[in-house]
Amino acid sequence: MKKIELHWQILIALVLSIAYGLLLPEYISWVSWMGTIFLNALKMVIIPLILSSIISGVANIGGAEDFGRLGLKTLGYYILTSLLAIVTGLFFVNIIHPGVGVHLGTPEAVHGLNQASKSFGDTLLNIVPANIFKAFTKGNMLGIITFSMFFGFFITQTTKKYQIILTDFFNAFFEVMMKITSFIIKFAPLGIFGLVAKVVAEQTAKGNLGEAASSLGLYMLTVILALSFHAFITLPSLLKFIGKANPFKHGKAMATALLTAFSTSSSSATLPLTMEAVEKNDGVSNKITSFVLPLGATVNMDGTALYELVAAMFIAQAYGLDVPIVQQFLMVFAALLASIGAAGIPMAGLVMMTVVLSVIGLPLEAVGLILAVDRILDMMRTTVNVWSDSTCAVIIAKSEGEKLKV
Repeated sequence: MKKIELHWQILIALVLSIAYGLLLPEYISWVSWMGTIFLNALKMVIIPLILSSIISGVANIGGAEDFGRLGLKTLGYYILTSLLAIVTGLFFVNIIHPGVGVHLGTPEAVHGLNQASKSFGDTLLNIVPANIFKAFTKGNMLGIITFSMFFGFFITQTTKKYQIILTDFFNAFFEVMMKITSFIIKFAPLGIFGLVAKVVAEQTAKGNLGEAASSLGLYMLTVILALSFHAFITLPSLLKFIGKANPFKHGKAMATALLTAFSTSSSSATLPLTMEAVEKNDGVSNKITSFVLPLGATVNMDGTALYELVAAMFIAQAYGLDVPIVQQFLMVFAALLASIGAAGIPMAGLVMMTVVLSVIGLPLEAVGLILAVDRILDMMRTTVNVWSDSTCAVIIAKSEGEKLKV
């Protein structure tokens, strides 16, 4: 009997987990442990994978000219797609007006909001860590990426003897991490079953599903439509016309990673699967994947940026506030900055929305108005984040003259 492909196994696990969460919520502890172990295993490999992949990738890129060219292309793509996502969200929220006439009552409490919102400036400062070992233990991804880029670049500036030794070492280190990742991925269906079943059971117990269908239904529809337009129209168009690649083949190559992103709601946790899919299924070189994808998982948040703007406009409409076009464009740039600075902060998208809310003078506690459905939308925006990162890797690889499978 032919073995079922992994993405079909994950899809089956998703359907079964929803049924389990709805029908057997009292027995959720019997399966939730599988999700916890799977997520912990992915998190276990993230930092060594990022460290080894970026150092290996930058060292293999070559000199300063190649490194600079690749860096400019990558950052240019990230800024472009984030802006396109935000403008898409702005268009849909102004067409649909999901917050007009909606009465949401008292905002739900958001624990740790003030502490997290104050850390936005600190997050940007942490791009250059004072202590790299502290950055490792605290999971400061921006700091780890910066250190890795410096280390990889200056490997190329040493003598030939040390270049070969260090490059071979980090190439081997990265290869081992990918082997570990491949082993963990085999357990993805079980892990995703445990994760999703727990989420469904929790949302049902809180009554959030009923609330979402009533007061927040139009808001959810607006976010989903905007995310869908960006995922199915904007990014495939860039892939087709700029990258000269086949969006359908790339989508099939990314199936496992995208389903995992949807289930875990974490771009970082999905990074090992994204790298494996782009490198093995798409045929993108390690030089490109190891540089573009870890950076993208940290700073390229198309779905999050789009969501932040739509949510902020929804809250403004619910408060009866008319936001002029000038302020809306200020919100666009605030959402762009917030999506970049969101890395490493708990409840990243939700908390960094406070930056956008401050532009139109709304209280930070207003975030609590949409807390009931945030978990569901987080799954969708994370999937768009990962889809955008992988699209970037393919486009950059094509622009560098690589021959791909898509």
